Amino acid sequence: MTTAIARAVKIGPYSLPSNVVLAPMAGVTDRPFRILCRRFGAGLAASEMLSADVRLWATPKSRRRMDHTGEPSPRVVQIAGFDPSMMAEAARRNVDAGAQIIDINMGCPAKKVCNRLAGSALLQDEELVARILHSVVRAVDVPVTLKTRTGWDRDHKNGVRIALIAEDNGIQALAVHGRTRTDLYQGNAEHETTAAIKAAVKIPVFANGDVDSPQHALQILLATGCDGIMIGRAAQGRPWIFDDVNFFLMTGESRASLAMEKVRDIMRAHLEDLYAFYGDETGVRVARKHLSWYFRQHPGQDTLRNRLVLIETPTEQLTTLLEHFDTGVLPRFITAQLDNKTIDGKSDEPWSLKRNQSHEEKFRRPSTAAI
Repeated sequence: MTTAIARAVKIGPYSLPSNVVLAPMAGVTDRPFRILCRRFGAGLAASEMLSADVRLWATPKSRRRMDHTGEPSPRVVQIAGFDPSMMAEAARRNVDAGAQIIDINMGCPAKKVCNRLAGSALLQDEELVARILHSVVRAVDVPVTLKTRTGWDRDHKNGVRIALIAEDNGIQALAVHGRTRTDLYQGNAEHETTAAIKAAVKIPVFANGDVDSPQHALQILLATGCDGIMIGRAAQGRPWIFDDVNFFLMTGESRASLAMEKVRDIMRAHLEDLYAFYGDETGVRVARKHLSWYFRQHPGQDTLRNRLVLIETPTEQLTTLLEHFDTGVLPRFITAQLDNKTIDGKSDEPWSLKRNQSHEEKFRRPSTAAI
């Protein structure tokens, strides 16, 4: 049963290496994190949301969000806005800069986004939704996808109508978060609406919301009939969840829990990438939240976590982490090495990306993983 669930998904000309993808998250899915999740088998990893207002692109934050150096194909840029012509222009510029898929955000529930009638606020105006989708799809020659929610509120769940509008206007894949805008992230995601959306359209649909384990991913795929799963918050501090889910969907077997030494190596490589990408000062600040998420997966590390989030320099932050594990003599990771490093240390690609090997070869992969 599980092998059939690990299905091939195609978006435009791109056949995804996995039907388990990373959700775009502001302040989380920067380039280092996207590349890390792709190394662990995420089939796609979209950028952080980028405003369609090109006048804002000169800021360091926006420039970093548009930096896709070293990312594997297909490179996905998510844009957000309310004006069809601005959205079209933003899409064109990002394609010119190397984007291979444009994703439109109609799912963000944040007030600062919705107050501008962008994100999930657009679900209140189906005519405007159609105009935006029409403009963007016709502005670029790459696939356009849509991230949305089940509706504005529980009394106005128009997710099926939005999906039909999207399909009619040339959108090539949908990701549906199983909550309304007014739900924010409260309560449990419901996937009945997602199932209805999948039944109504022919394009690929990814179910999103509260996917926190391989078993839950399988349960949602079976319940909704969706083509794939989109994982968001569960990947924070646990980027290897993509490998866990891919393996379970293919084999029906669970990975062994990662040893703390493996997690240490992943944290070390991730931190060094953050310092290289952001620079020392900002890199240390960004690393703090990722460290908190990593240690959230491993209770009992509160003292170390509290020390690490107060440190001001990369050297001290990394040294403190390594000293805790007594690993001062290990060779350093550098960003260039990470590109050639593998999850199991024995091959050129993570287990979940080895599409050309037999199932038996895949199943023999060791039960633990490390960068």
